[in-house]
Amino acid sequence: MNIKLRKLTPELAKDYIRFFDTTPHDDNIDENKCYCVCWCNDDFEGKDFSTAEKRREYAYKYVKNNNIQGYLAYYDDKVVGWCNVNTKSDCLKCESWRKFMSDAPIEDASSIVKVKSVFCFVIAPKMRRKGVATLLLKHVCENAAKDGFDFVEAYPYKEPTFQSSDFAGYVEMYKRCGFYVSSETDQRFIMRKRLK
Repeated sequence: MNIKLRKLTPELAKDYIRFFDTTPHDDNIDENKCYCVCWCNDDFEGKDFSTAEKRREYAYKYVKNNNIQGYLAYYDDKVVGWCNVNTKSDCLKCESWRKFMSDAPIEDASSIVKVKSVFCFVIAPKMRRKGVATLLLKHVCENAAKDGFDFVEAYPYKEPTFQSSDFAGYVEMYKRCGFYVSSETDQRFIMRKRLK
């Protein structure tokens, strides 16, 4: 399968939006489309993400301003997968971090350790179970190493029933790619891969 991976850039904003417009989430309810705006490097205070339409508008702005970062997977010139990644320290004020990750450990402000966070995956239904997420994860790790990061970190749920609905990825996928459990919260594992 000829999958091409591309870093999300402002020029790819329309591809990104089209992918979320046309790719069903696990409940197939259009109003629940996230457009991945809750995992970004912008403070969510004062933002209104209450409808899919509003999240779509923010997503377009966020991609144009590099607030949402990650990689798109293309097959036959069509986006079939997405992985949201960003510098961990830049995302501590986003909505999802504050809602779901407030009990996750963070580095001391004076730390020189650089951590790239993997927040979520979205894979087109026809492309699931074909290794697209694994390709994206390996690509994230390769690029993070080139960019001087010390670790790539991910936050999969402990319970399998949560994993598919949250798009956090599967523990076994991370283990196969060299990640280990560095700590845990009540619901999640914090998994890391050392790059240096």
